[in-house]
Amino acid sequence: MARPYGRFYHLPTELAALGHDVRVQLCSYRRLDSQVLERDGLVWSSHDFLKLGISRLLRTVESEVREFRPDWIIGCSDSWAGWLAHRLSRRVGCKLAIDAYDNYEAYMPANLPLHWAWRRALRAADLVTATGPQLARKLAYSRRNRADVHLVPMCADPNFLPMDRRECRRRLGLPADVPLFGYSGGWTKSRGSDLILKAFALVRQQFPDSCLVLTGKPPAHARSSPAVISLGYVDDALMPSVTNAVDACCVVLANTSFGRFSYPAKLCEAMACGIPVVASATDAVTWMLGNDTRYLARVGDAEDHARLMLSNCQIRNPGYVLPPSWKENAARLASLLNKPI
Repeated sequence: MARPYGRFYHLPTELAALGHDVRVQLCSYRRLDSQVLERDGLVWSSHDFLKLGISRLLRTVESEVREFRPDWIIGCSDSWAGWLAHRLSRRVGCKLAIDAYDNYEAYMPANLPLHWAWRRALRAADLVTATGPQLARKLAYSRRNRADVHLVPMCADPNFLPMDRRECRRRLGLPADVPLFGYSGGWTKSRGSDLILKAFALVRQQFPDSCLVLTGKPPAHARSSPAVISLGYVDDALMPSVTNAVDACCVVLANTSFGRFSYPAKLCEAMACGIPVVASATDAVTWMLGNDTRYLARVGDAEDHARLMLSNCQIRNPGYVLPPSWKENAARLASLLNKPI
């Protein structure tokens, strides 16, 4: 609620802009107080599992649903949300949609009861949407009709647009005249994030004055690596400047249960800004980039990532085919919700 961003913000607000009555319910796990507010014509509520306890939270959320009387409940964000949406749809007697943007089973791989509940929700859902065909095929194994999973892709938020590189560097205090490579997002083994450090070390053998720009909270060994500039957590309003400040954006994924089904928002953002990318060629990322081999490095191969970093930082017109916007995605979702079951 404090940081309106991405899929969870733009899909509901664009659905509301199309004339649908939409209410958003959020659940947290950080002992936060409950909140209810109105923004962009929607009512948003947030309740915390640890603050309320699961029984009270379930009663509170169900009470809000009964008051709103929806035709559909859409569960998104993780397996818990899918389970909760399934439970609520049965208790209040409305239709169930599940929207998945990741392989949620990779988040907590040992939690088998939660995985079973997630799969039951997928099987029971009247509509299932996924961010790409690889994830759709995986979800389809839990469906009665395996062809019955629809695509609503990821895309960049509308503030990600091409900007003047020198001005972006000045705004962020970055070096003006050296090659900059960017990496943003989570730093985990499931992503294979350490590969970027190996690749960048190879790049510096050819471009010794180059720097690697990181955002978020990378581990200490990454922040202390030679020629790394760690910006820390950057305000959402400045993230388009970070993307536009670099000569190439790096998108690293591993051949894991998470990486194989990841459709990175950071890749969408770089594409929207017209910044060349170097991306690990998982099937999902290959699909996002239209199989354009100029931008696809072999998964797990630091030398191949470095090779493309050296070449792609010279590209000035990447020529991407952009995915549908959030407005177009919302129209697609609305048409699916309006179809007879």
